[in-house]
This record gives sequence, structure tokens and C-alpha cells, in this order.
Amino acid sequence: MSSLTVRRLIVWVVSFVLGFAVSVLIISSFPILLPSARGVSIQEYGYMYFLVTMVPISLVFVIWLDAVMGTKILPD
Repeated sequence: MSSLTVRRLIVWVVSFVLGFAVSVLIISSFPILLPSARGVSIQEYGYMYFLVTMVPISLVFVIWLDAVMGTKILPD
């Protein structure tokens, strides 16, 4: 595998791990942002809703990591 392929894999893996972590923090610690709300678990929130929350957040990380690491995933 070339160096570029390894960097691209790293970008995707790190982005989805960060997207998962940020999504869990948003869902479980929502009362910090809005005191009248309560935090929920992924099961209570729903797996499909969690994926719909996590994927766009992960793609934001892909965009930034692509720019920082120069992997050319997105065209210039």
C-alpha cells in the first residue's frame, strides 16, 4: 500500500471514531446545553437516529483531516 492510501485510511478511521465520540457526548450530555432536557442512551435515542447524527459529524472531520493531512479525498 502506498503512503497516500494509508493516510486516507487513517483519515476515515479517525473521523468516524471522532464522529462517534462527539455524537455520544451530544446525546448523553444534552442537559448541559439545555437544562430542561435530559440525556439519553443510544438505545433510547434510536440506532438509526444515531447513525443519522453520527455520519454528518464524521464527514465534517473527514473534510478537516483531509485538508490537514493532504490526502486529496475531496477535489480541490
